[in-house]
Amino acid sequence: MTPIRSASIEVAVVASALVASFAVAGLVLAVIGADPIEAFRILVYGAFGYPEAIGYTLYYATSYMFAGLAVWVALKAGIFNIGGEGQAYLGGLGAALVCLFFDGLPPILLLPLAMMSAALFGAGWAAIPGWLQARRQTHVVVTTIMFNFIAGALMTYLLNNWLLAPGGGSPETRPFAPQATMPALHDILALVGINIAHSPANLSLLVALIAVACTWTFMFRTVWGYETRVVGANPHAARYAGIDPGAVIVRTMLISGALVGLVAVNEVMGVHKRLILDFPAGAGFVGIAVALMAGESAIGLVLASLLFAALAQGSLDLVIDMPMINREIVRLIQGVLILFCGALPSLFRKPVLRLLAPRREIAAPAGAS
Repeated sequence: MTPIRSASIEVAVVASALVASFAVAGLVLAVIGADPIEAFRILVYGAFGYPEAIGYTLYYATSYMFAGLAVWVALKAGIFNIGGEGQAYLGGLGAALVCLFFDGLPPILLLPLAMMSAALFGAGWAAIPGWLQARRQTHVVVTTIMFNFIAGALMTYLLNNWLLAPGGGSPETRPFAPQATMPALHDILALVGINIAHSPANLSLLVALIAVACTWTFMFRTVWGYETRVVGANPHAARYAGIDPGAVIVRTMLISGALVGLVAVNEVMGVHKRLILDFPAGAGFVGIAVALMAGESAIGLVLASLLFAALAQGSLDLVIDMPMINREIVRLIQGVLILFCGALPSLFRKPVLRLLAPRREIAAPAGAS
């Protein structure tokens, strides 16, 4: 099967799963008395129908790209990093310490330094569960869940006792200096004469797209990426080939934690411009769904991030315009989407293969050339 045909089949499988998920979601909406067509129209309009909505959708997609990449990388090594929330929290701490205590530096030095600090703090927090899995066989799912709670408690303590803004009544730091914040997209484009609506979308979007390209290149064009995929496919065969699975697991968790730590660049440096509690806002968990939908494709990861960002933004208009739909129904729609596109794509693979693949390819035994 040629690469183009293989890619076409994967696109068709995902498209079929999307159609099925929205059909089921439409049935749910009809049961509660909502018009499914009107609901989806409002959802799309709320996400892409006016300039501010597009900006907010891109803002959400930025965080989801970082979080999705983190899970995507870990899955390639056969590990399930669900500690994105905690690692993003620590990334926020790393970014905030640089922005608060080195704000005398010029932006050209301060911004990269803060981004590096966010990545390092996220990587450091992820490295501990990675080492425990690699050397003590402590399952990374359990340890990353526990580290989410620890990170939340740690941030609450630090914000209330050490980093609280002078005279502040809520657990947050003082605002960052202007040179310590990520430029907004509308401000950047205004410099070249392009006027767009104001929104939280900022330069972190470009950083996220670069991270997607670099991560895919690492995974499929480097020796370390090859070792990661071998360990994920069969750790026993990897060990036989001279690859240390433990070292690969620790290295992969470092990369995964660094990527999700960059969520803080978008949220803390780009939007809130201070460190606050709960700034990840569930992005670490949405990243799991994004990674599952993406499969092997970097472009798929970007599109999955946009899809979940559109749901997050469009649902705000949906809840306002259709009172019978609340946030729980929106979460149900998201859950159906994750179920079909992330967990059940195999239901659609055989029908798609029958339609798109030649008969001889379907009948050929596995591994036949």
